[in-house]
Amino acid sequence: MEQVLSGALLALKLVSLYFLIVALFAMKKPKPIARVKPKTKFACVIAARNEERVIGQLVESLLAQSYPRELFDIYVLPNNCTDHTALAAIRAGANVLMPRGEIRCKGDALHEAFETLLQRDYDAFCVFDADNFVEENFLSRMNDAFLAGAKAAKGAMRVKNPEDGALCGCYGLYFTCFDFFFSRARMSCGLSSKLVGTGFAVHRSVLERLGGWNSVTIAEDAELAAMLAELGERVWFVPEAVTYDEAPASVKVSLRQRRRWSSGVMDVAQARGCALFAGIFETGGVKALDMLLMLLQPYVQAAGFFLTSAVLLTQPDSSRSLTLLPLSLLAGFLVMAAFARVLTAIQGKKADYRVIFLFPLFMASWLPLNLLSLVRRTRSWQQIEHGKTANLPAVCVRAHASF
Repeated sequence: MEQVLSGALLALKLVSLYFLIVALFAMKKPKPIARVKPKTKFACVIAARNEERVIGQLVESLLAQSYPRELFDIYVLPNNCTDHTALAAIRAGANVLMPRGEIRCKGDALHEAFETLLQRDYDAFCVFDADNFVEENFLSRMNDAFLAGAKAAKGAMRVKNPEDGALCGCYGLYFTCFDFFFSRARMSCGLSSKLVGTGFAVHRSVLERLGGWNSVTIAEDAELAAMLAELGERVWFVPEAVTYDEAPASVKVSLRQRRRWSSGVMDVAQARGCALFAGIFETGGVKALDMLLMLLQPYVQAAGFFLTSAVLLTQPDSSRSLTLLPLSLLAGFLVMAAFARVLTAIQGKKADYRVIFLFPLFMASWLPLNLLSLVRRTRSWQQIEHGKTANLPAVCVRAHASF
């Protein structure tokens, strides 16, 4: 029995080793994307539910793009609102597409929107969250990527409200980790960047191949990424296309939000896992394999916890191993704190040791969230109250790292 457990644990460690090897490609700077003249016609799409307070700032940041105004339109998709989101969007200068049917999640809103927008003459579609703020060259850099051959692209993410507390700073480090060690690394070695959250763009030809936007889970971004991997389509990382996302300052809200993310990724793994596995041997190849392993990460973490616990408890000297457990946890904490310091350096920011020493706990909290999602998924959306800096334009100051 002990050999079986050790063998299974070794298999999980090999998966972790794979991610480590891929992450090392972040040390290689990707080939820059050539600057070209504006040509791509974009539709900027924003699903919004009770976002009256913040939707105007996003629309204004899009209207301030250094991109020809005739080459992009802005569409807000109000759904299940009990406030004046639609009116705020119209006043800010956006077009509004009202839902015709039942909207259960963001994916449903996007499905309806693309039924309409794919009938219009847009070359590509950018998807944002309503509480975002977009840097003025976002569309210009996405245009560069599409004219260079991209069919899907993901920009860099920053935290919109870093001064709202140490927890918001942890989100900033988390975003930097994904931008640098996942997206930049994969761009450097020919894999797909991690299409997560917001600030991504898809060419119309891809959506036409997929028959529109047809996600069924609450993790519509991960589901689209899985579909792209099945097709063998590579997601480009465009580091100079920057989107700012509001991070929750409340621990309770953060746990609720990240549990929803964990549940959504697990649902996508179940919904698309078999197709991704088949895609490895067809059009998807190594991109499908890489995406499948990313979707399995919550399961891998949960399995690693159970297997490690089982190995410790079945060893003849298990009492000694349990005695050393606090030292192992302390070592892990210090290693993750050191990693947080590295991420701070990548950001080009002054070290905030409140954030650095909270970050190991932030990352460790994914384990109970994944274990809970393994037992009971959450598929309901709950409104996240916007913080005190939600409407401050301080994020316009470009003091961020360049990947």
